[in-house]
This record gives sequence, structure tokens and C-alpha cells, in this order.
Amino acid sequence: MIHMLSRFDLTEGAEIERFTKDYKAFAEEMRARGLILGTGPVGQRHADTPMDTDGDWGQRYYVIMSFADRSKLDQAYAFIETADLSETLHHRAIIKVLRNAVFTCWEDLS
Repeated sequence: MIHMLSRFDLTEGAEIERFTKDYKAFAEEMRARGLILGTGPVGQRHADTPMDTDGDWGQRYYVIMSFADRSKLDQAYAFIETADLSETLHHRAIIKVLRNAVFTCWEDLS
């Protein structure tokens, strides 16, 4: 299984509640298309604990999305890059309010 961690902030004036609603709708569309296995909830970082040692990045929010394998990860990327506007409305809604976004992918080894 492959996972993608998205760390991000929101643009000024964007509301996390609206982002979360659009993200859930986007994830459901991608799951229904067979492109992702699922996603975790949108989370908020707690950087004020000694357990958080990432001093290089300061994003406030995060979410993890999971894919069956590399092929599905690549298919999902290709879909959001080439799909008709009407098929990616929720993705476009979340992308336009992201700021300082960093995406990290990794594969389970066991």
C-alpha cells in the first residue's frame, strides 16, 4: 500500500470546516472511481510538544490518503491532471485554498 501525506496551510479567509467538507467529497469521488483506498480525517498539528521535532516545516494541517499500489497512485495523479473540469470540482475547490502545501509519498514495507 502507498500513502500520501499532505501538509498544508490555508489561504487567508479560507475556513477549515469548508475545506474538510470539500476534501471528504473529493476523497469519496476518488474512492468511487477506484483510485484510492481511503483517507484519514483532516488533522491539525500540535507543534508545541517535544514529540513534534519538525522544525523545518510549519504547516498547520495534514491528511493521509492511501492507494492500493503505485499504479493507482499514478492513475489518481493522471486523473486530476487530465479530467474534465466537471469531474474535479471538489479537487479544484481544495487546491485553490491550499498554501505552503507539501506532499510526501511512501510505501508500506510489511
